[in-house]
Amino acid sequence: METPENEYFRDSIGTIDEQGKRSWVYPKKPSGKFYKYRTTVSYFLLAFLLAAPFVKINGNQFLLFNVLERKFNIFGFPFWPQDFHLLVISMIIGVVFVILFTVVFGRIFCGWICPQTIFLEMVFRKIEYWIDGDRGKQIRLEKQAWNAEKIRKRVTKWIIFFIISFIIANVFLAYLIGGDTVIEYITGNPLDNTSTLISLLIFTSVFYFIFAWFREQVCIIACPYGRLQGVLLDNKTINVAYDYKRGEGEKGRAKFKKNEDRKEVGKGDCIDCKQCVVVCPTGIDIRNGTQLECVNCTACIDECNHIMEKVGYPKGLIRYASEENIEKKTPFKFTPRIKGYSSVLLILIGFLIGMLFLRNDVEASILRLPGQLYQHKEGNVISNVYTYKVVNKTTKNIENVQYKLLSHQGKIELVTHTNFEVPKQGLAEGTLFIEINASALKKDKEQLKIGVFSGDKLIETTTTNFLGPRSYK
Repeated sequence: METPENEYFRDSIGTIDEQGKRSWVYPKKPSGKFYKYRTTVSYFLLAFLLAAPFVKINGNQFLLFNVLERKFNIFGFPFWPQDFHLLVISMIIGVVFVILFTVVFGRIFCGWICPQTIFLEMVFRKIEYWIDGDRGKQIRLEKQAWNAEKIRKRVTKWIIFFIISFIIANVFLAYLIGGDTVIEYITGNPLDNTSTLISLLIFTSVFYFIFAWFREQVCIIACPYGRLQGVLLDNKTINVAYDYKRGEGEKGRAKFKKNEDRKEVGKGDCIDCKQCVVVCPTGIDIRNGTQLECVNCTACIDECNHIMEKVGYPKGLIRYASEENIEKKTPFKFTPRIKGYSSVLLILIGFLIGMLFLRNDVEASILRLPGQLYQHKEGNVISNVYTYKVVNKTTKNIENVQYKLLSHQGKIELVTHTNFEVPKQGLAEGTLFIEINASALKKDKEQLKIGVFSGDKLIETTTTNFLGPRSYK
């Protein structure tokens, strides 16, 4: 089947030319209402991103993803390997939320919240505009011979990019190994932690490569979300969209002519100035419709509104709208699909909140030592040997910890000591014996309920199995 003439743009991505080579994008510096809103949101998120690994709540780092030591903090709540089910539920909620958000608002996450877009558009490009100038000056500088001016600008920009990449790498590392640890490394001798320094330089190089060269290719080529939106979007999804009904008219778009009645001659409101293309950070033409390269950054909305204002036409030729809204002028409605995703999301959030309230700050387990049978002692006493583990998820040491039988008469003896201490955000483990008189056993395998006490305070309960002779069934 032959490709329609107006669909050839879909044969390749916007950053590749006809020869298959990289087509470098020099977007015009955006300005306007949406750009101001995005700047405010971006600076807030940047402050949050930079501060989160160094802020603590009840002694816990606000956000921590320490995969090596299997420690995770989310909004100040510590998650241990024993809480992996909660982490999985949280991730599922995140995925469902992104899906729901995409179904309703399209790829707005990419343009407003994604760290890649925020760093590129609000940090690195702003520095580039400051050093190299706007679009026209950047193009001329690229074509310019390597003279003193070009070398000075290029070297200055590359050094600043590297410094910012190094800062981002430190923050990224703080999320992985902890903010306190990173500060300790920074204030100490770097050569004392060469492995960490090497990791830091690798991260810095990756970030520098992404923001100095790869740039929008991350969104177009590397990120799977652009492909995913093709499955999630429908004609009711709100997107950054071009109103082709108004823009094209009966005879299509045409250049602006002063004092011309475009409606009378059948022309649309689009004056074909191509400013929406010039300002686009991924180099696409929004007038071609929904495209995977579009990150919903709203730069084209602001630029089109500027042009419409100059020529005296109504704003909103490019705006947030659904395909159905543009074609049939129908308002947004909650579809069965949106209601379904919303219901699943609310159920998962309710389930997670319930699990968080039921979650204990202390978790104890007592397991019979593998391969060991019971022992018959003097006085008709049956003894079983166990290993124990107590996890302290709080930021305070738990002192004077001891075990007591709650379900049976008997005693618990620890191998090395009677009481022990569990360090903050740590664990204590060891071996213990449980002894129960045979007359108190009704079956050869009974379940015991054991209390974990800190002094006289019960802090946790756990269960385990106790084996005895069959003759005592």
